[in-house]
Amino acid sequence: MELALYEKYDLRLPRYTSYPTAPHFHAGVDGKVFEGWLGDLDPKQPLSLYLHVPYCEEMCWFCGCNTKITKNYKPVNGYVAALLTEIEGTLGKLPTDKNFSVSHIHFGGGSPTILKAEDLRAIMAAIRARLHILDDAEIAIEMDPRTATDDFMEAMVECGFNRASIGIQDFNQQVQIAVNRVQSMQLVQNVIAKLRAHGINGINVDLMYGLPFQTVETLRETVDQTVELCPDRLSVFGYAHVPWMKKHQQLIPTEALPNTEERWAQYEEIQNRLGDHGFVAIGLDHFAHQADSMAHALAGSELHRNFQGYTTDLAEALIGFGPSAISSLPQGYAQNDPALAHWQRAVEDGKCAIEKGVALTADDKLRRDIINELMCNLAVNLDEVCTSHGISADRFAPELDRIKVMTQDGIVEVQANYIKLSEMGRPLVRAVCAAFDTYLDPEHGRHSQAV
Repeated sequence: MELALYEKYDLRLPRYTSYPTAPHFHAGVDGKVFEGWLGDLDPKQPLSLYLHVPYCEEMCWFCGCNTKITKNYKPVNGYVAALLTEIEGTLGKLPTDKNFSVSHIHFGGGSPTILKAEDLRAIMAAIRARLHILDDAEIAIEMDPRTATDDFMEAMVECGFNRASIGIQDFNQQVQIAVNRVQSMQLVQNVIAKLRAHGINGINVDLMYGLPFQTVETLRETVDQTVELCPDRLSVFGYAHVPWMKKHQQLIPTEALPNTEERWAQYEEIQNRLGDHGFVAIGLDHFAHQADSMAHALAGSELHRNFQGYTTDLAEALIGFGPSAISSLPQGYAQNDPALAHWQRAVEDGKCAIEKGVALTADDKLRRDIINELMCNLAVNLDEVCTSHGISADRFAPELDRIKVMTQDGIVEVQANYIKLSEMGRPLVRAVCAAFDTYLDPEHGRHSQAV
């Protein structure tokens, strides 16, 4: 893609892990509304669970997550106690005479590896006491290799974990120092080897581009080193520099950040290099080994997107636990209070800690399906999606008109009501989705760069 064309569409846009997106959640959805939604869930449909661990031992300066730093385990103890109370209370709101099953469980953070092994066991035991975890369920956890102890990994095995997501970001030492995330290739290699020795063979790794002091050459070396680890999946994120939201990002030397041209070259290098190594590009920013279930889901048009990114999870209801965690239910989205103290107080008082959310309208559900198709498959048949919602695709004439300029630039192809992004348009898929976003206010929204 020509640089001028990339710059034209390099807008600050949502990542579309939901629709409507989180900035449009409001206080009209509270704990009472959420409890009603839980009570109406269909027990025939498996659930998905997300558990947010809001602590790290050290702050990575690129981090955009909701987390706190602690070297003392006492506040983590308090968090675990509150989380166990929330699990019991929230799952107790499900229809009591029904037996719900679970198909996916994901621990995120923060750094879940800050937990003691016995606390990880206690959390999983609390879930199993209330729900039936399916034999083929995916149980995944995000891991900081610097804090992943042998005891913790042994507890993972006992609890049935079968997938781990390892934060690498970059192996170049200058880059690591600049973002306060120093870890060696040998350390990461040892952790992954131990996981596989324990039978945990699903390995994801996270890489980033757009960080200070990164170059095309250093990223090529990082990609090649990462491939030596034989991961099943890779997530490749562009660093989102939002110091007005995350004050610690002010510690990053902005003069060392790549400019627009360099950032684009880094994206292309990673994509091309992973393609050379045989990985399949998944949507905007994921890659999978050809034999991995995510690649199969893409081929079968069964790929989905949620708050953890691209997923094979087909559950209609995702219940979030912990501060800032978002639940995605058929009726809408509900987000826990992100302030740890407020969340903990509400949970200890026996309340749902919901701060805000949004109830989905019929139009929201329609546009969500369109955006999901675009984000996952880089294509959407408006006639098929609209028919499934019982309406005509003619209503999207204004949206098709808005993306007409993208067809002239070679970003998308439009035939009748079928929209397909070109390979050149892959990194700009969020710009195409934005044409269908009735909530977006590009002048006042503060999102990350499109690439």
